[in-house]
This record gives sequence, C-alpha cells and structure tokens, in this order.
Amino acid sequence: MAPSATADLVNTSSGPLAKTTNDDVDVLASMAHRGKSLPGIPKFSSHVETRQWQLEHMAGAFRVFAREGYAEGISGHISVRDPEWADRFWINPLGVHFGLLRASDMICVDLDGEVVGGNTTGSINAAGFQIHSAVHRARPDVHAICHTHSVHGRAWSAFARPLEMINQDVCYFYKAHSVYSDYGGIANEASEGQRIAKSLGDEGKAVILMNHGLLTVGQTVDEAAFLFCLMERSCKVQLLADRAGHEKHIVSDKEAAYNFRMGSTPDTLYVEFQRHYQYEEALSSGSFKQ
Repeated sequence: MAPSATADLVNTSSGPLAKTTNDDVDVLASMAHRGKSLPGIPKFSSHVETRQWQLEHMAGAFRVFAREGYAEGISGHISVRDPEWADRFWINPLGVHFGLLRASDMICVDLDGEVVGGNTTGSINAAGFQIHSAVHRARPDVHAICHTHSVHGRAWSAFARPLEMINQDVCYFYKAHSVYSDYGGIANEASEGQRIAKSLGDEGKAVILMNHGLLTVGQTVDEAAFLFCLMERSCKVQLLADRAGHEKHIVSDKEAAYNFRMGSTPDTLYVEFQRHYQYEEALSSGSFKQ
C-alpha cells in the first residue's frame, strides 16, 4: 500500500507545488489571448489526493513515451518524489513496457532502496535507482526525473556537446542544461549516479549523458516529461540542421533568455504537457489511471 496520509497538503517546499508563484501565473496569462490562460498546476487538500494525481500523471507520461518510441528493452525510468515523505520516491517496475504501465504498478522506495509502498511484488531497475536516488538527494527542489534511451538523444549524446539555441523551442534549455562527459558504463554503482547529479547542477533542468541518453527534471512529472519530449526533438532538429551544411543563425542571448523566462516556468511546462496527456487519456479511455 502507499504511504498513509497523516495531514492535509499545503503548498510547502516538500510538495510538487512548492515553487508555483504569481510570476508563473502571470506568464501563463501573458501567453494567452487577452489573458484567458489555461489553469496551471492543481492544488489538493490531502497527500492522498496529491499522490494519486501524481501516479496517474506518471503513468500517463509513460504512455506518451511509449507512443513516442522511447522504450528500449528494460531501460528507461521516471521517478516522482512522494508528496508526504521527502525521502521516498515512486518509480516504474522493471521489465514492464511503458505502454502497459498503470498508476497501481508503480513502486515506492526510500533513498536507501528499500521498498516501502505501492507495488511490493515488483522489482526496480538497479541502475535507475542509482541515478534517481542521487538526483533526488542532491536536488530537494526536484520532484520528478525522466530518463530513457531515446534515439536522437543517444545520437546527439555521442558528441558530448550542449544544444545550440537554433530555434525558439530549444531556448527552454537556455543555460539550463549541461553535458555529462565522464561516461562510466551502466550506472550500477552509486558513484555514477552521484556524478550525473553533480553534472546536472543546482538549477539545471536537463543533462545530456554522453554515450547514454537524456535526463530531465521538474517540479511535476508533467514538466519533466514535456522537457524530455522537447529535448529529444531538439536533438533531432540539431542533427538535421548540422547535416544540412548551411550557415546556422543562432538565437541571440537576449532573445534566448526572454524565451526561457516566458516558457520555462513550472506552470507553463505543466500546461505544455497537458495536450499530450489528454490525447493519451482519450486514446486509452484513461485505463492507465487504475
């Protein structure tokens, strides 16, 4: 069973709603015609409600990833920090295809790797635990982490180079992504996860893992998942642009910073992902919420 709820959830630093600010809401309003913006991250009155919402959106993100073709054998994982217990997070079971995952399949573990709730009959990816636990330890502000071996992410990772600001969308990563260029093989050792977390930095939203793939983080699973989809497509765009062999025009620092400020708030990135989530919800009749 999931960890029990003992108190109502308030918008505090321990939950996924922690850093939602008036500025985020203002940005959402400014991006909609005449200020009629879409609703941002929802608020709940209890840990139980928040936990269920997180798990449903986690499962929905996996369904989106499956449809996008990010599944590669038993590799790839998403984790979400528990809203009540800051030293616990939920992660997908080993060996289940992304397209089959449901909210009830997720496993809750503590930072030492002990299963403490959820699907207690399943097992988790050992390398995935090392990566996710290290990032959750290093970044208390991070509540969700996405990592898969997507095709274009792996291809671009071979160059050990950051993405160039060659279009509006990639500016969501402006000065907010890094490159981990000290590849140490499958991350079965805690030290590899710790080095990846260090490469992500104190405020980074994403890291390109040389010879490995991509990793993104967020205050909600929706934010982290949207950033992952965007980064994968940005790697594809970068590869296509480089292959064309023509002169590239880079977005100026001023405009890139503006785009980042407008597009990279937690609420905005949450809203960005809802179109993907709602489409998957309609296609599957919401079966992943079970």
